[in-house]
Amino acid sequence: MPVAARHRVLRPTGLIALALLAGAPLAAHAERADRNAPMQVEADALRYDDARQTSVFTGQVVISKGTIRIRAHQVEVRQDAQGQQFGIALGNGAARAFYRQKREGVDEYLEGEAERIEYDGAADRVTFVGQAELRRYRGTVLSDRTQGALIVYDNRSDTFTVDGDRSRPAADNPGGRVRALLSPRKADPAATNPGPDTPPPALTPSDRLERRP
Repeated sequence: MPVAARHRVLRPTGLIALALLAGAPLAAHAERADRNAPMQVEADALRYDDARQTSVFTGQVVISKGTIRIRAHQVEVRQDAQGQQFGIALGNGAARAFYRQKREGVDEYLEGEAERIEYDGAADRVTFVGQAELRRYRGTVLSDRTQGALIVYDNRSDTFTVDGDRSRPAADNPGGRVRALLSPRKADPAATNPGPDTPPPALTPSDRLERRP
C-alpha cells in the first residue's frame, strides 16, 4: 500500500514510543504464556482444510487464547508442523476486527482494531492493517492511543511501528497521517485521560499550522 509517514520505530513504555517525554518506566511485555495457551473459538460456521491445517471461522467470531481476545467477522487459523499458530482476522463494513491482550506483571492491557489483524505466534507479532488503532489501558482507564494505516507490534523486542497513508484519507483525518495521544505516567489518569469511548482530540493538519520564526 502507498505509505506517506514511513516506518516510525517506537520503543514504548507500555504502549507509546515517546515514553521519555512522559517520564514513564520501562514497559512490561505482553503475557508470554499466551503463546502456548490453547485457542478456543466460537463462530456461526467453520470450514476446515486438513491438508493445509487451516480453519476458517465466519460469523461473529470470538477467540480466546490465554489473555488474548479476538473478535471479527471472519478468522482464518493455521498451524505449522511445529505447532505454532497463525491467524488472520477480518472485519466487515460495519465493524473492524478487534484484538486485546494483557501485559505481563502489570494491570495494563493492549487493545487494537483494524480492518485486518494478523497474528503470528512464531514471531510473537501482531499486525494491524487498514484504519488501524492501538490503545493501552491502565486498568480500565485509557492511557495512550495511536492511529495509522499500518501498525506492527513486536512483543519480543517490545517495539512497534506506525505508518500513515495519505492515499486513504478519512473524514476525521484528511491528511492520512499518524496520530498519537500520550499521557504522562506520573499524572492522575482519571483526571487527565478521556474514557474508552471518548474520541481523541482533533489535530490540525501540519499544512495549516502557522510558520513561526
